[in-house]
Amino acid sequence: MSDQSDSPSLWGGRFSEATDSFVQRFTASVSFDQRMAEQDIRGSLAHARMLAATDILSKEELESIEDGLATVQQEINSNTFPWSVEREDVHMNIEARLTALIGEAGKKLHTGRSRNDQVATDIRLYLRDAIDAIAAELTRLQTGLIELASTHAATIMPGFTHLQGAQPVTFGHHMLAWNEMLERDYSRLMDCRKRMNQCPLGAAALAGTTFPIDRELTAAALGFTQPTNNSLDSVSDRDFAIEFAAASALILTHLSRMSEELVLWTSAQFQFVELPDRFCTGSSIMPQKKNPDVPELVRGKTGRVTGHLVALLTLMKGQPLAYNKDNQEDKEPLFDCIDTVLDCLRAFADMMPHVMPRKERLREAAKAGFATATDLADYLVRKGLAFRDAHEIVGKAVAEGVRQELDLADMSLSALQSFSTLIEADVFDVLTVEGSVAARDHLGGTAPAQVRIAAINAGRALETR
Repeated sequence: MSDQSDSPSLWGGRFSEATDSFVQRFTASVSFDQRMAEQDIRGSLAHARMLAATDILSKEELESIEDGLATVQQEINSNTFPWSVEREDVHMNIEARLTALIGEAGKKLHTGRSRNDQVATDIRLYLRDAIDAIAAELTRLQTGLIELASTHAATIMPGFTHLQGAQPVTFGHHMLAWNEMLERDYSRLMDCRKRMNQCPLGAAALAGTTFPIDRELTAAALGFTQPTNNSLDSVSDRDFAIEFAAASALILTHLSRMSEELVLWTSAQFQFVELPDRFCTGSSIMPQKKNPDVPELVRGKTGRVTGHLVALLTLMKGQPLAYNKDNQEDKEPLFDCIDTVLDCLRAFADMMPHVMPRKERLREAAKAGFATATDLADYLVRKGLAFRDAHEIVGKAVAEGVRQELDLADMSLSALQSFSTLIEADVFDVLTVEGSVAARDHLGGTAPAQVRIAAINAGRALETR
């Protein structure tokens, strides 16, 4: 019988014939999971040091493994590592190369573990790093939005419901609404990170190991809060990937909503804001075009990430315990979620600080559509009228304004008084767009003073992260 090390596979002892070449390619994951090489080496180092601490490996064997893994890491960093599809995945490629470099000690590294708990650990390490990178980009984007909000706390713009002019707000208030979405996204990411930060290493294939391992030691060495509690669940759990995909889908949904508004606002019909040229493209046939390609592409990528969420949910819905080969299909959607969310956040974080609101155009647009009608109704209520009666009176005034093509603020005092004798000359103080936003001087309101306070508080919240 030939020695198992002669086989290109590290698990070939059970088999009497070689794997079909097509099946090798079909079942291999090294083309995409090699991106977890750094995490795989970190996990192997922690595992080897634990094996040495529990006298399963000798000090000399540990030193040999550490030196060998350092060489492997250097080869990967310099793009000289001999990746092989015959070795199937990142784990077997690294282990085979380690064994080729250091000999017998390399074969002992896998003592007390399985690729099942190894990959579960690697994915958590990789995703934890990715969440930290995404959180940093979220913070950078939020910083830009908060700065815009502070600068434009008093810049009047129309607020919409049903995409119809509703009431005046300010551009700063609108930017802080975007920030609130992202603040919830950040919170969800941190919740996801907290729940996933448990170490599966030591669960082995599904039932643990007969060796006297110290799981708390490896968990602490890898920065996990604790080891996982159940070996069966440890190797088969992908809830954390699904939860991350759900958080990613919400992040992209929020960016898509922002993108939709930017696309509208930059159109000739709106002309609310100007985007920097470097985030736009032109047309191959129409020389006048300046297309908001970055927001459009972010809007388009939202469906991609939502699709990955559905794919991961579908992947897991029929799986019995414990590990199944199906789970190889978790990585590509997860990796693409990470890449897509990071790219979209980076694009927005770079772009938003340089967005220029067109102040005069925004103010004129805010005046359209009888935007201060509610303010007139509130005025009448303060004069002693019941709100429903005030609502009806203002509705009639608006109808007359539509007929005459006059805004409420442009009507004469006598015309307004024909709808209610409670109306006096001071009514025009509440019919201006400035008066409308200033009157909403409460927590969460549109008053410029409140927007500035909210921006300061939002900035302080970022500083405490």
